[in-house]
Amino acid sequence: MESAAAAAAAAAAFRSPAGAPRPSPCVPRSGVLAANGPDFVRFGAGLTASSKHHTSSIRSRAGPKRVAVGSRRCVVVRASASFESAGSSAPIAPLKLESPIGQFLSEILVSHPHLVPAAVEQQLEQLQTDRDAEIEKEEPSASGTELVLYRRIAEVKANERRKALEEILYALVVQKFMDANVSLIPSINSPSSDPSARVDGWPAQGETLEELHSPEAYEMIQNHLSLILGNRLGDTTSVAQISKIRVGQVYAASVMYGYFLKRVDQRFQLEKTMKILPSASDDNEVNNVQRVFGEDRKPNTGDASFATVQSHPEVSSWSGGMTPGGFGNGIKPSRLRTYVMSFDGETLQRYATIRSKEAVSIIEKHTEALFGRPEIVITPEGTVDSSRDELIKISFGGLKRLVLEAVTFGSFLWDVESFVDSRYHFVTN
Repeated sequence: MESAAAAAAAAAAFRSPAGAPRPSPCVPRSGVLAANGPDFVRFGAGLTASSKHHTSSIRSRAGPKRVAVGSRRCVVVRASASFESAGSSAPIAPLKLESPIGQFLSEILVSHPHLVPAAVEQQLEQLQTDRDAEIEKEEPSASGTELVLYRRIAEVKANERRKALEEILYALVVQKFMDANVSLIPSINSPSSDPSARVDGWPAQGETLEELHSPEAYEMIQNHLSLILGNRLGDTTSVAQISKIRVGQVYAASVMYGYFLKRVDQRFQLEKTMKILPSASDDNEVNNVQRVFGEDRKPNTGDASFATVQSHPEVSSWSGGMTPGGFGNGIKPSRLRTYVMSFDGETLQRYATIRSKEAVSIIEKHTEALFGRPEIVITPEGTVDSSRDELIKISFGGLKRLVLEAVTFGSFLWDVESFVDSRYHFVTN
């Protein structure tokens, strides 16, 4: 009854007098920040700056836009280029959505966030219809220019659908944060009036973020925080000057860790409920971890561009190969960690893989929107020039909040990717 009412309300919210619109997507035009081997840094001691420079991203504003729907209808929406809430210049998410569907959903997020799932259902139905129509089309028998043009048009349409799908995923993640009453951290830039000022003016919300995870998963998150912050985990007020790119790498890798953690925790909770949890065994733990997490983790798509998304150092450190005081220091036993270590190598590798290109792209674009696009300068000797690194001042409490948000973002990304795939299949493995 409630779902029917929500669907009806959603239809009313985006229905024009001419009928129910379904905005069509557009070709993507945005850059990405690759999580290029997030060499995790431990911020507890010995803070150093060894990174690339970031340029600040610019948030543009969009006025009323007329969004084409299919080839017959249209609807007028006021598209909020970066989720700007009514009466406020502060965006509710750092990433700007560009496609008509993305802008449409960003407006619903601002005005009626509870209707986003119903709006997404409609958009996915239209995407499925468009994809089915493309599949049913036969290539023209003619060759040469006409065939090349036909294939190019099909490629453009496929890219449009993929762009729309990415932005649907992102809108759903943002909506889950809004449902949890958690504010996403805005784009991080040093104040122009005082470049030496702290950048972390956001609320802590640590308890709220903790409640979004199972007790077993949060044990693992605490280990993750210990690896990054070291003996500064309980220090929320001290301020450090840290390379911005390094913080961005930590954030991106923490998103991927949250994705992996939610995936294994979902299986753990199911087996715990069914009382079929395996007995703890460490026989092949070291070999499995070294074999699986010593390699780059990337979607099983054959796309070499995903080789930049690398493994999480905590999982790598489970093999015990770190030196005293390194990443392995301070990891506490947990039921979920022991459960993960019972996996064989093939299962561990599968669970450590991000399933879709779209999910990887969202991680890259969200991280870039948050930290800016890095400017990488290569010296004549072939090394990275670190003389132009941008440093930011941030408290250890602010770093903890960043990591907690990132892990939660990855957890939500797993949820929405599964939800969308159940209605519009796009996950390849």
